[in-house]
Amino acid sequence: MERLQQSPKDPGFVQNPYPFYDRARAGGAFFFWQDYGLVCTGSAAAVNAIFRDRRFGREPVEPPVIPPHLAPFYAVEAHSMLELEPPRHTRLRNLVLRAFTSRRIAGLAPEVTALATELAEALPEGPFDLLQTFAQPLPVRIIARLLGVPESMAPDLLRWSNAMVGMYMAGRDRVMEDRAVAATEAFVAFLRAYIDDRRARPADDLITQLILAEMEGEKLSTDELISTCILLLNAGHEATVHSIGNGVKTLLETGTQATALGPDQVEATVEEILRFDPALHMFTRHAYAEVEVMGHTFQRGDQVALLLAAANRDPGVWDRPEQFLPARPVKPHASFGAGLHFCVGAPLARLELQIALPILFQRHPTLRLASPPRYGDVYHFHGLHQLMVTT
Repeated sequence: MERLQQSPKDPGFVQNPYPFYDRARAGGAFFFWQDYGLVCTGSAAAVNAIFRDRRFGREPVEPPVIPPHLAPFYAVEAHSMLELEPPRHTRLRNLVLRAFTSRRIAGLAPEVTALATELAEALPEGPFDLLQTFAQPLPVRIIARLLGVPESMAPDLLRWSNAMVGMYMAGRDRVMEDRAVAATEAFVAFLRAYIDDRRARPADDLITQLILAEMEGEKLSTDELISTCILLLNAGHEATVHSIGNGVKTLLETGTQATALGPDQVEATVEEILRFDPALHMFTRHAYAEVEVMGHTFQRGDQVALLLAAANRDPGVWDRPEQFLPARPVKPHASFGAGLHFCVGAPLARLELQIALPILFQRHPTLRLASPPRYGDVYHFHGLHQLMVTT
């Protein structure tokens, strides 16, 4: 197994991590990333196998030691279905899927259409940041509506989410940790009060459905309810913001024809956007037993990092993977995970992209870059710091 060194905070890597991924994948299914001290894989076959193998999971074998100053953050994480395995994961996921049915998601199409149209028509003429004016407000307002949180809270939700996500970024420091804890405490306080209000005044939203499930004896605690809402609010917009930004950047830089966003082609184009430059680049798993994967043996307790963006450009799966080809035959990619933890919000994210991108380019057919896009230093995520465009 090769041992490779590459700082995830190196400016060149931040702007273009794909050459490193290509180098790592060329050396075999697995490599040791010295900067993380982790065995990693960018092989599509290995990533898919580990995602689907129940001998790997999110919960560590040995509970980590939590520093006192981070206790509020990890108190929420302790009840997050993203970090849990069955049976707790199963119960929480089943409750959430009651709201994320295909019928309910499809029913959001008119709201996504109306909101995307409203935002697109309100864009200024001069150079402006498309992230702040379009990519951010669309998904955060939609997920707020789905859960039943007031849209007036959108700025707070964005601020809290951005701070909490800092806990997953490479090279985090005490300032970022303190900011994440403060955001967590504010988020929890808001939701605790809001859940109490929803108990008194039920509505047709996900929070009410989860409350009713709790009251019907499914033993969903208030802490689990709060953690689930925070997870869905954060995950429900964070990756979609980056996906819209990365997608618009790619479409503009490649000069992709408007026909790629037509009714017959938009689904394939969105899948290619998600494959080509995804929002999440690394996800980790713990081994629960001795298990061999593609020639490497993991021992119980070992951790492995799955490099989703690298797997999405595996030449063993895709022809000319480094090229953006909207007409490419659609194949499963790793951007939403796979197996037990496959992203419950994937249908909503796809719907938002499939509706919002055509509306944006229909309203602004001369949309163009106003300055070179720059990615933010946010690894394990991968999203633009800003996307300056002009109409």
